[in-house]
Amino acid sequence: MDAFALGLDFGTGSVRAVVAAAADGRVLGTAVAAFPTGEGGVITRAGEPHLARQAPTDHLACLERCALKALGEAERADRRFQREQIAGIGVDTTGSTPLPLDDSLRPLGMDPAFRDEPAAMAWLWKDHTAAAEAREISQAIRDAGLPYLTRCGGAYSSEWFWSKMLRAARTAPAVVAAAAGWLEMADWIPAELCGVDDFAAVRIGVCGAGHKGLYNPEWGGWPERRLLESLHPRLAAWRDQLPAEAGPAGQAAGVLAPSWQQRLGLRAVPVSVGALDAHLGALGSGVRPGCLVKILGTSTCDITVSGDTPAPTDIPGVSGAVHGSVLPGRIGVEAGQSAVGDLFAWWSRLLGGADLVALGDQAAALAPGQSGLLALDWNNGNRNVLADQELSGLLVGQTLGTTAAEVHRALVEATAFGARVILERLEQYGVPVDEVVASGGIARRSELLLQIYADVFGRPITVAASSEACALGAAICGAAAAGLGSVEELAARMVPPPTRRFEPRPAATAVYDRLYRLYLELHDHFGGVAATADLSRTMKALLAIRRAAASTSPTR
Repeated sequence: MDAFALGLDFGTGSVRAVVAAAADGRVLGTAVAAFPTGEGGVITRAGEPHLARQAPTDHLACLERCALKALGEAERADRRFQREQIAGIGVDTTGSTPLPLDDSLRPLGMDPAFRDEPAAMAWLWKDHTAAAEAREISQAIRDAGLPYLTRCGGAYSSEWFWSKMLRAARTAPAVVAAAAGWLEMADWIPAELCGVDDFAAVRIGVCGAGHKGLYNPEWGGWPERRLLESLHPRLAAWRDQLPAEAGPAGQAAGVLAPSWQQRLGLRAVPVSVGALDAHLGALGSGVRPGCLVKILGTSTCDITVSGDTPAPTDIPGVSGAVHGSVLPGRIGVEAGQSAVGDLFAWWSRLLGGADLVALGDQAAALAPGQSGLLALDWNNGNRNVLADQELSGLLVGQTLGTTAAEVHRALVEATAFGARVILERLEQYGVPVDEVVASGGIARRSELLLQIYADVFGRPITVAASSEACALGAAICGAAAAGLGSVEELAARMVPPPTRRFEPRPAATAVYDRLYRLYLELHDHFGGVAATADLSRTMKALLAIRRAAASTSPTR
């Protein structure tokens, strides 16, 4: 019988699942299950705009519901399909999304005693409450003369593993007392599926550990104990619970536990080591040497991999370069932006829940530069290349005649300019980018955004064929864990080629080159790169661009 794999993708607001054939990537079943707790699956708290948590109970309930729905759809799509044909399971999650656990790996957030305690929940990737702790960690590493920051762009982030644990250690004494240790969600889900109840038996993924946890075999694995102890004694104790070695997705973390076999109607199949959603989304979008995959969602992640010539591992301002984080045997390079879809959603909320599709249609009728507006896309901080989560957004050039659609377009353009900064930084440090592939929800929905990105980049952008690229990447790793081929071989068979293609329009690119130069001046000035930048001409320059757009009406 043909072999299939089940891919599970745990995102910000939902779980997605695919049932895919290992031979050719044919998808028989897909499903989505939304997290019910909080707002769109995210637990927030009034007065704390940077707090974002998730209920681990949601993850397990939605895992079961989503997997069963995808398997049922596969059975209906092909009467020959049987669940015993599932050969392996792969998992990806958001990250860094760590959660505190007791000594049997049960999340504290599932304990009734912590039902109303946000610190006991999963600390979602976009939780930025640990900005001060991130700065302190970065400074402690510099003071100790340790090399850790060279692999994460020169600064540790408030979005990441140790920052969040340090924040919890200082602000949540009950959680500190109860937590035997912490795991990334990407490591806990496979452990849960395999029935692992001991920290020593967990198979840690190098993707999360390397990109978010400062793990690197070159310095013996995790950050040294004395550094963590100097920050807080509990960090050192929690470090002691972590397995000493981390491996790539595609290796088996274990086999599906009897309880989950019964719940899902599956055999005792291998479960892959977990990874982060963007990295497996890049895998499911056809990432290869020279190909940059942009995962466009609430935030963005830009992922590429090294070729025969190793990629540099110390690119300033780039989130990380980790061996085996995307494709085993290759260096995975990650960068990204903290707010893209979230930025557009924020604007919609300010307008009382305005329809983003309608706004996009109105914005598409505008010519580049016609609005006279220029924005900075930092409403959730700057992930790359400034690595400063305490920066904020900016809008320049508005008048009493400025419309909502003009602001919407300016925000889209700002995210494109921020993406170009990252692209140019990668190429500046010797990471080749021959092709740009867009993936994720926004890539499927917004032709306006994709055309603007192509125009701003001055190069074509193609769109990944799979609408569930992250879950497909997870399925590829599940198939690899089952021994059906290497991750790279399976990706070559299972990932369909890109579909749509957006070409840059020379007239629009010329306008955006002018706007981009102004964007860089704002970027460097407010980002602290060049505090002496002369911004006295910015508004007049925007007016000149607006007048030129009105007189020449370049292609929209």
